Amino acid sequence: MSKPSLLILPGDGIGPEVMAEVRKIINWYGAKRGLKFDVSEDLVGGCAYDKHGTPLHDDTMAKAQEVDAVLLGAVGGPKYDNLDFSLKPERGLLRLRKEMDLYANLRPAQCFDALADFSSLKKDVVAGLDIMIVRELTSGVYFGEPRGIFKEGNERVGINTQRYTESEIARVARSAFELAMRRNRKLCSMEKANVMESGVLWREVVTEVGKEYPDVALSHMYADAGAMQLTRWPKQFDVIVTDNLFGDLLSDLAAMLTGSLGMLPSASLGAPMANGRPKALYEPVHGSAPDIAGQGKANPIACILSFAMALRYSFDNGSEADRLETAVNTVLAKGLRTADLLGEAGVAPVSTAQMGDAVVEALNESL
Repeated sequence: MSKPSLLILPGDGIGPEVMAEVRKIINWYGAKRGLKFDVSEDLVGGCAYDKHGTPLHDDTMAKAQEVDAVLLGAVGGPKYDNLDFSLKPERGLLRLRKEMDLYANLRPAQCFDALADFSSLKKDVVAGLDIMIVRELTSGVYFGEPRGIFKEGNERVGINTQRYTESEIARVARSAFELAMRRNRKLCSMEKANVMESGVLWREVVTEVGKEYPDVALSHMYADAGAMQLTRWPKQFDVIVTDNLFGDLLSDLAAMLTGSLGMLPSASLGAPMANGRPKALYEPVHGSAPDIAGQGKANPIACILSFAMALRYSFDNGSEADRLETAVNTVLAKGLRTADLLGEAGVAPVSTAQMGDAVVEALNESL
């Protein structure tokens, strides 16, 4: 039986550093749990532009289409700010999402008990928080046409178009309902049906799809009200489904409820392949953080937890995903902190590599 395949794209900035710690985890699973992966590595983002003159080479794109899952670090940096828009590092990531048709972006916002004091909200508001935002990822205002900067009379005008088809809404809605069925059977759909026709259609289609899932309690909320409620009492939500633009904003808001962007993973899922698994790309929510790149200060936990999501959604191994998530919780409960998590007086930060080693040690303790 062939080993499941994984393409690693470390990318730019702190990407290679945090991915090196994930490599330790992957090696541990092969040595200690018999979970062996066919791992390959390639370039994306600025490093791909430096070598190939494009943020994503066609050969790399072809590899991504063939493997069971892609694990990405981060892309971008000030070195590339003056490139043409089509050549910026982020275009490599967007191409992966678009051509793999990764239409459902899963963004968990989970507050570990040991980090509840790091949130800007009161501890009782965020302690135990565990919500999932499902963001439509391949359509909406980021991809709609017409778009661009045009001349109208004596001034320029910037145009972006919010566009959704019924089928695009329905498929991400089904992903959210399926996820809700595996969690607490509660789903809130967010849009702006009060002022946007695309929002009206969104609400109508989600409601129609909801009839297929009578055991899921479906509610609707305007996205701006949803942002307010997320900061007022986030634990009222379990699964949230929303469009590309609002999902971008709301998932970042939810991320900061947990105390650190460096803690949060994400999964982008598409249609099932021949083996029944969805096409998938996993990546930490954080950026490339070029200001600390190469200094050993980066927090690898978000990337490690992204691999845990791969275990759960691409490799059908929820028990080992639980093991890895528990190991991370164990390390944090022991008081280990990278620089982004420092808050207690007298606590010295651990390095990126030390945090990765600690997670491996916690995995050993779990046996």
